[in-house]
Amino acid sequence: MDPLARLFSSSARLKLLRLFLFNDDMSFTLNDTAFRTNVPLDSVRKEIKVLIMADVVKKKAGKEGVVYGANRRFKHYLALQTFLRTTTSVSDADMLTLLKKAGALRLVALSGLFSGAIETKADLLIVGDKLDEKQLEKAIHHLESELGRELRYASFSTEDFRYRVGVYDRLLRDIFDYPHRTILDKIGL
Repeated sequence: MDPLARLFSSSARLKLLRLFLFNDDMSFTLNDTAFRTNVPLDSVRKEIKVLIMADVVKKKAGKEGVVYGANRRFKHYLALQTFLRTTTSVSDADMLTLLKKAGALRLVALSGLFSGAIETKADLLIVGDKLDEKQLEKAIHHLESELGRELRYASFSTEDFRYRVGVYDRLLRDIFDYPHRTILDKIGL
């Protein structure tokens, strides 16, 4: 169990806190919250009640019915948000383990959210052979639920990646010209 999950008494509550505080300009329905965090709906209901009582989350009427969002007027809002931002991470090994389920990986590069470079068009670049898009989507969704943010990602076959490198593709330049981290390289960049 994540040490922070113990501190916040459950991994579900920690995921909800990350979702609301990292997306404080958005509001979510119960179903959307459950989907984005990979937490059962019953647990979401229970944890949101606790967060509302703690004044971290507020409930409001929206176009889709009742929605929930971060309460920016919470006394320790900035401190809690900063704490969660600095302590939220997924290890490279865990990330690779998840992504390997999608196929034979050849290159995985992290940018954007993972490197602090806001200008990039993608947070994650995945190059591999025989990648299963459904498995890749499941892995990305799992990472998003752990990180509390949507990830922008691009995936290419090795052949397509080599072609794009050869023509100085803008997306690849956005990733490799800004701060990035390569966690797997079997291509030999």
